[in-house]
Amino acid sequence: MALPRHKLAMRHLVPIAAALLLAACVSTPPPVAAPVREVVVAPHRPSDLNGITANELATRFGLPRLQVREGDGTKLQFAGKACVLDAYLYPPAGGKGLVRVTHVDARDRAGRDVDQARCIADVEAN
Repeated sequence: MALPRHKLAMRHLVPIAAALLLAACVSTPPPVAAPVREVVVAPHRPSDLNGITANELATRFGLPRLQVREGDGTKLQFAGKACVLDAYLYPPAGGKGLVRVTHVDARDRAGRDVDQARCIADVEAN
């Protein structure tokens, strides 16, 4: 005697349902935390500014207190509590593209040269 079609279908569904229920009970291992990396801040070097754009300078130091066009270049001046930082920006050799820092001067309020790295840190602190 042959079983009705719906009973044959039920006979195949029961093992499949049991397997799915069993799979749902299997636990997954807890996630493993990624190791924490310590961030080391390198001291400021004048070369850190070479090659960056005017927008990147403004992001780092805020708005310049002085902006002077000199031929095809631009001087942006930033001030800290103890020093003044001048960044000179010029276009690339081909003349196309954004002007970028090519030279930096740092001086105290009396006009004497000071350590550029300390001046950069002073200007950033303001």
